[in-house]
Amino acid sequence: MLMESNTQIAYNHILVRYGELSTKGKNKKDFIKRLLHNVKNALRSFEKLTYERTHDRLYILLNGEDGTAVSEVLQHVFGISSFSLAIKVDSQIEQMIETSLHLAKHTDKHTFKIDTRRSYKQFPMISDEVNRAIATEILKQTPLKVDVKKPELRIEIEIHQFETYIMVNRTKGAGGYPVGVGGKALVMLSGGIDSPVASYLTMKRGVSIECIHYASPPYTSDAAQEKVLQLARSIAGHQGHIRVHIVPFTDLQLAIYQHCDESYAITIMRRMMYRIAERVCEKSRCLAIVNGESIGQVASQTLESMQTINHVIQTPVIRPVATMDKLEIINIAKQIHTYDISIQPFEDCCTIFTPKNPVTKPTVHRAEKMESKFEYETLLEECIENIQCIDVYPIVEQNSDLF
Repeated sequence: MLMESNTQIAYNHILVRYGELSTKGKNKKDFIKRLLHNVKNALRSFEKLTYERTHDRLYILLNGEDGTAVSEVLQHVFGISSFSLAIKVDSQIEQMIETSLHLAKHTDKHTFKIDTRRSYKQFPMISDEVNRAIATEILKQTPLKVDVKKPELRIEIEIHQFETYIMVNRTKGAGGYPVGVGGKALVMLSGGIDSPVASYLTMKRGVSIECIHYASPPYTSDAAQEKVLQLARSIAGHQGHIRVHIVPFTDLQLAIYQHCDESYAITIMRRMMYRIAERVCEKSRCLAIVNGESIGQVASQTLESMQTINHVIQTPVIRPVATMDKLEIINIAKQIHTYDISIQPFEDCCTIFTPKNPVTKPTVHRAEKMESKFEYETLLEECIENIQCIDVYPIVEQNSDLF
């Protein structure tokens, strides 16, 4: 029953721990329901899996599926604190001893500890008695020694009324909240390092995303647009898929440089981008705009610039990396495997049209005066009418070291 061979363990379940969800009070049921939906969506290619959920655990029945392969996908699902491959047995001490002894005999570790948790308090033995009964047999029949502080092998046991789960591994989950419980936001996705990180951190807080990208052909290349779509694919695994709105920005951008002082060009350009993003939010039912701005990183990201740019919209703007320095952002980008994509040498419209001396303390009054010099509203409408929507799906081999 327990062995696939003399050296392999036949795990039949995965036990999922919710973590941060346990703090959400009355909303907990909705959070768990959303998490189950997201887990099923992420694992949809494993057709034999079945699921059971309780108030503090989600149980995935493997039914012969590869537990290691399932675990690799499960690591990307937000809302999971940790999970373990598990063997389910009847809640009888004899079966607990037999299974734990089997696990101990098939390890290359030298020290161990038994850690029992009783969800069913009417079980005739208290947790410490279960620990001692199992440890006694392992000490008798294996060379392992007990180490309660830093054991190399930790056998975890969860006792319920009718069934017990026995585990030797605990894999850290992605944490955060299930994507979708916090509504939906529109991410301004450039080809840089910062905005994919902002996307990831937004999803980690339970907010699903769509993305908007501003393309300026022929000044920006097809390769630059494909780079953005590749970034979207690399993070799409956290919510199933991502819709990317590609905005044809060339005519509006050229008009800005024709009618506005060069020092204000980036400020005006960003104000136009925000206007477009807000209208896409209205159509797509997004509740906020997200970007990868970090305070003071460039001229358009000073507080004065942010205030002047934000002035044109009422939609909330979220800046997940606003207080991070560049090295912190780069470290996260490397962890989620977007960094190598972001540093590909294909420039977006912001980098190609960067002025030599951009203003760092723009004012609303001056920006409005420059915008009054040309009929930008028609150009905005043309941008919105010609948006191309592309649905992207996860890169198949995604293996992020999530934290």
